[in-house]
Amino acid sequence: MAIRRPRRSITTMLALERRRTLSRKLKNMSCCDHDCCEPAQTDNRYRRILWAALAVNLTMFGVELVASIIGRSVSLRADALDFLADAANYTVALAVVGLALQWRARAALLKGGVMGLFGLWVAASTIQHALTGTVPHAEVMGRIGLLALAANLAVAGLLYRYRTADSQAMSVWLCTRNDCIANLGVMAAGAGVWMSGTPWPDILVAAVIACLGLSSAAQVVRRARQELRDAPVLFGVPAE
Repeated sequence: MAIRRPRRSITTMLALERRRTLSRKLKNMSCCDHDCCEPAQTDNRYRRILWAALAVNLTMFGVELVASIIGRSVSLRADALDFLADAANYTVALAVVGLALQWRARAALLKGGVMGLFGLWVAASTIQHALTGTVPHAEVMGRIGLLALAANLAVAGLLYRYRTADSQAMSVWLCTRNDCIANLGVMAAGAGVWMSGTPWPDILVAAVIACLGLSSAAQVVRRARQELRDAPVLFGVPAE
């Protein structure tokens, strides 16, 4: 009996250690299954990038708003409001970064709605500007468009690696990409106004910006709704 007791104690200790090891493995697996292992949304670098993008967009909103009044350009005005919408998007992104996928998807759904409203507003503003027929200042459009393009390209380069993480990150990336396209359009519109002496290039670019906003809004909303439908499965709850 004195010889067997140590054997039973060693066996018990080994069994307990195996259970602890298995418990740790299961805990780690559960963490990954429940959205704890998403570096793109918990990375401090991503937060810093969002703060930088927010500062750039607020600054360029002020610059382009003043320039649109001075230059009488509807495409610059549309681009200025696009900067403001992006600043709001970055604020929301900072508020939900690191939260569960469901919360990020809800935030993306809200942002998609805002993007859609912005697209409709720009479309209405474009129609109004077409009716008045005011000719903008081409030089102001070209210079401010180039400055805005440089700012957006810098932000887009920082956000590129996070663009496919989820609907929230995708909405941030799409806003920045659309800004780059809009800036190129504003510069092209400035050249068109300078050559033609008419407001139609400016009006055309503003209409394109409106279409981009509406298209991106639909894309973000579709992915956010899909993530909300799939969220119960990701969180270990049977889908209804």
